[in-house]
Amino acid sequence: MKQLLRNKWFLLFILAITWGSSFILIKKSLVAFSPYEIGAIRVVGSGLMLAVVGIPALLKMSKKTLLWVTIAGFFGNFLPMFLFPIAQTQVSSSLAGILDALVPMFVLGFGFLLFGIKSRLSQVIGAIIGFLGAASLIYFSEGNTETSQFWYAMLIVLAGAAYGVNAVVIKEKIPNVNALQLTAAVYTIWAIPSMVILYATGFVQNFETTPATMEAIKYLAFLTTIGTSIAMLLYYYLIQKTTAVFASTVSYLLPLVAIVWGIFDGEEFTVWFAVGGALILLGIYLSREQTQRPSLNKDYFNFGASCEVTLSRKRKHFQ
Repeated sequence: MKQLLRNKWFLLFILAITWGSSFILIKKSLVAFSPYEIGAIRVVGSGLMLAVVGIPALLKMSKKTLLWVTIAGFFGNFLPMFLFPIAQTQVSSSLAGILDALVPMFVLGFGFLLFGIKSRLSQVIGAIIGFLGAASLIYFSEGNTETSQFWYAMLIVLAGAAYGVNAVVIKEKIPNVNALQLTAAVYTIWAIPSMVILYATGFVQNFETTPATMEAIKYLAFLTTIGTSIAMLLYYYLIQKTTAVFASTVSYLLPLVAIVWGIFDGEEFTVWFAVGGALILLGIYLSREQTQRPSLNKDYFNFGASCEVTLSRKRKHFQ
């Protein structure tokens, strides 16, 4: 099991299944809760569960590290938790998952704009092809109908941009913070303003144990523990062990999972979904990490230098 957890492709697959299912869970939770309640509960619940690790981790951090952890948490663990449920009041779970595939594009863009990170040409091409796959899915789905809510869909795009900033900040500014401590720290920090938001919604004062509420609580509990806390832990670990670009390619797989759940929930599926999905997978392949082979010339000269040192020592011995 430890070997599997160290395998970046296995972690990518688990994240895709987990986060790809989060859109349908948000949809089911919206039956009884407001978008602001869902977002606040996810952050507060994760913060309370991880506070035992988060508080000691925060106390040990320097002011500079704490600043970057707070920034990363805002863009990756706070803002998107509210943007997704707000958007999904008007956008289907399938389309939400499709639009989330834009994250790698933002990672490449923000990586270059904020930190001057240059990507391989194949990664750029892969990101563009993945974007085209997502765009084709949007065009041939409900995103192309007159009834679609453009500005609500743009909230998903904004959430993707936030995830892009989050990924490059973690990789460039706090790569050495333990993934568990980092996850716990960001949720501990942002649980405080989330508590204020949750109280302001009237959730605590007006909570009623109706059948619909209790059913939605089950979906929200799973979303908070598995889809938020554990998934974010795996995501941060993946960023630190690989690159922000590779970790963000999980967003290319999310539409496939979201669409499958959408089909089970009665949402439409067309042949263009298959075409778009194929383009997305091609984008992942091109964006993959490549191990660099050692240079033959470098090895040759190192070998030559070693032989020269050995011969020199033998000459001194016989002299």
